[in-house]
Amino acid sequence: MARPSNLVIVESPSKAKTIGKYLGNDYVVKASMGHLRDLPKSTMGVDLEHDFQPEYIPVPGKEKLIDELRTAAENADTVYLATDPDREGEAIAWHLTQLLQLPLEKTHRVTFNAITQKTVTTSIQQPRKIDADLVDAQQARRILDRIVGYQLSPLLWKKVRRGLSAGRVQSVATRLVVDRENEIRAFESKEYWTLDVKLDRIGKVGSFSARYYGDSKKRELENEAQVDRIITDITGKQFTVTNVKKSEKKRTPAPPFTTSTLQQEASRKLNMTPKRTMSIAQQLYEGVDVAGEGTTGLITCMRTDSLRIAPEALAEAAAFIKSRYGENYYYGSPHVFKTKGGAQDAHEAIRPTRVDLDPEKIRASLTNEQYRLYKLIWSRFLASQMANALYDTVSIDTECSGHVFRSSHQSLRFAGFIAVYEEGKDEEDEAIGSPLPDLQVGEKANCSDIKKEQHFTQPPARYTEAMLVKAMEEKGVGRPSTYASIISTIEDREYVSKIDKRLCPTPLGEVVTGLMMDRFNDIIDVEFTANMENRLDEVEEGKRRWKEVLAEFYQGFQQEMLDAEKALEGTRLKVPDEVTEEICEICGRNMVVKIGRFGKFLACPGFPECTNTKPIVERMPGRCPKCGSGLLKRKSKRGYAYYGCESGASCGFMSWDVPTAEDCPLCGQTMFKKSGRGRNKPFCINESCANFLPEDKRGYYKKKTAEEGEQPAVAEEKPAKKTAAKKPAAKKTATKKAATGKRTTKKKGE
Repeated sequence: MARPSNLVIVESPSKAKTIGKYLGNDYVVKASMGHLRDLPKSTMGVDLEHDFQPEYIPVPGKEKLIDELRTAAENADTVYLATDPDREGEAIAWHLTQLLQLPLEKTHRVTFNAITQKTVTTSIQQPRKIDADLVDAQQARRILDRIVGYQLSPLLWKKVRRGLSAGRVQSVATRLVVDRENEIRAFESKEYWTLDVKLDRIGKVGSFSARYYGDSKKRELENEAQVDRIITDITGKQFTVTNVKKSEKKRTPAPPFTTSTLQQEASRKLNMTPKRTMSIAQQLYEGVDVAGEGTTGLITCMRTDSLRIAPEALAEAAAFIKSRYGENYYYGSPHVFKTKGGAQDAHEAIRPTRVDLDPEKIRASLTNEQYRLYKLIWSRFLASQMANALYDTVSIDTECSGHVFRSSHQSLRFAGFIAVYEEGKDEEDEAIGSPLPDLQVGEKANCSDIKKEQHFTQPPARYTEAMLVKAMEEKGVGRPSTYASIISTIEDREYVSKIDKRLCPTPLGEVVTGLMMDRFNDIIDVEFTANMENRLDEVEEGKRRWKEVLAEFYQGFQQEMLDAEKALEGTRLKVPDEVTEEICEICGRNMVVKIGRFGKFLACPGFPECTNTKPIVERMPGRCPKCGSGLLKRKSKRGYAYYGCESGASCGFMSWDVPTAEDCPLCGQTMFKKSGRGRNKPFCINESCANFLPEDKRGYYKKKTAEEGEQPAVAEEKPAKKTAAKKPAAKKTATKKAATGKRTTKKKGE
């Protein structure tokens, strides 16, 4: 058999598998596994004195893969670089040409907006050259972030705490969270009142409720005295219906997803982090093994801020809607949405590659997370081409002694797109009111009940991850493809934490943000960051040279660094301790969170008088199956979570399985579930119970070996349980070391 004459290089093995199936035997498809060349991690890697010349090196550990790709490229007549269709994908393709020393005459760039047979075979016939402007824009972004990170981070190490980092965009995202927290603290609540009356129709059956609206115009009730005067005016008097307004209200469907709106909606509806959303979307884009279809790319590229839809996809959606729901559920013509100004329109909005592959049809081929996210994308796209939802609305004004009370209600007349999908919201809508009787102007009613209620205005809500993504998009901070990594970074760096699913700045985050605002106001300025994104867009469009953009930025940044070093000489900023509700049993103080060599631990703030320390543990639901005590979540030395009895070594129970709040219906003991994501059904671990589930049926898997297929990893799990029984004692020792190290450090004045 003749060797393949064409080499296609993509980024991931799953993408390579899908594309290889479509292209046939004359093509060999290999994966680069992401970047193969990058700036070095140990040094700046950018020559600041010589026109920002970058120093690129092969990524350590990928030497064997590089050799394999170089050999494959030498043996191929044509090399197609098919990395992702965005700036970073373009840069990876360019790095491959340099690293593999690919001749220009046999090297082509291709992009796939969707991994389907039609798209792949069509795109491979339409190769192009590598877009130098896209590469330059990505180089400029990479070097900008390297300059800021590698010069600011050491300053934070010296002035705040070792191990910290700053970033051109992550610092602005942290500031948004800090600013919102400051708004909440500065908020002054104001009193207001509502006044509701229950009205009974005179001479007719039925009653309805109405709320005080105003007099000749709308009026807010600011105090109880105002409310009481109105009550005095209306007590014992009849109400008259003065206005009945009936109308039709239309609701148009939301547009198909962009990267930003997908992350927001997945956060609201699926409780997925932006990072997890993008990871699952990547799987759907690269291809899933669908029963009866083979490996199939299910969605178009998920890195886009365009709302454009291909004409053939619009036609496919129209036919599907008409056949499944009926002609009247179709919008009537292709529903085209206008992409906002400044958006990159190279790719379509996120949509299913085939509408006929509805989520329920292929559910068995998907993981739980893949199914839920695919259903969200499929439903949103289909709904975007469906008819408007129609509501009947009625608003009724009743008057008494010059005071107007208003009642309103709306009812759904035609579901339209709501039959498939309804967009989530960050804040709850106002109630639509109770159904109203068919009232006529001039009709009389008596008041049978009066209810007054005091309220206070509420501060703005803390950001959820969805709200922060939306804020960054609106303010132009970062780009859609970077939102997930930005939020993940500021959480991992512990600049923000989640409280009841909302983002709150940590004391560390506030101290670092304060320093940045004092000394690097432009770096952390939202408008400055948005303008920098616009300059990078101009580089991509070929309107500006990337090194000019870097030079303009660095001139001011270098001076700020010098000023900051001088102003902060001899200064070390104190990060307030995080106070907990845990009480020191020795002296009665609230314990605080400290950080030692082995991570966080609880310590008494009365040091050196009180040296009490404790490990930080999370209390879990359920009871220990051995002694009935509580269960705690702990971490092994390697960072793996396990669950043990709070009695420690005296009991010795531990498990890698997660305790649940459910009890076994037969023996009454706490049930456990397999750790990890997805639908995990609780099971009983009591061997003497008829409901006991053996380990080989709990869903554990081990890697395939040459001699066997994929088998339950019973042999791997049991030894782990035997040795892990000693983990609580090891944890205690580690914590003691951490506490000792922390105390010594503090004593030295650091």
